[in-house]
Amino acid sequence: MRTDKYIVTRTKENEGDIPFLASSHMPAKDVRERVLYLDDEVIKGAFYVATSWFWKATGPGPQAHAHDFPEVLGFFGTNPDDSHDLCGEVEFWIDGEKHLMHQSFLAYIPKGVEHCPLQVTRADRPIFHFSTGPRSMYGGAQK
Repeated sequence: MRTDKYIVTRTKENEGDIPFLASSHMPAKDVRERVLYLDDEVIKGAFYVATSWFWKATGPGPQAHAHDFPEVLGFFGTNPDDSHDLCGEVEFWIDGEKHLMHQSFLAYIPKGVEHCPLQVTRADRPIFHFSTGPRSMYGGAQK
């Protein structure tokens, strides 16, 4: 079909080119599994979106950083009886303030606002995660 080119069913083949996917803080596949990734290299004109499943708690994740673009991070639990139940705990910092999240959530990070560290401190059931930003590719991190 002519619109098949707009559908993504895999993660990016050359993930080593994506700074936050290639970095040494990424947990093993039995802890976190990347699912889908989209950017301008995957579909011309697309903004970046990354998705993952967290199966277990992680060690320390991304350290504090900021971007020259706004970003949205989402974490969703998999309790079929309570969609707001995160099924675990995520520790997440925004602008120097620590948040311990127990409910499914979206976090809007304005351009230039420092965020992280971030880690899944408990995962009782799988937790779905995504990040996205209005940029053709992930990048622009500034300390």
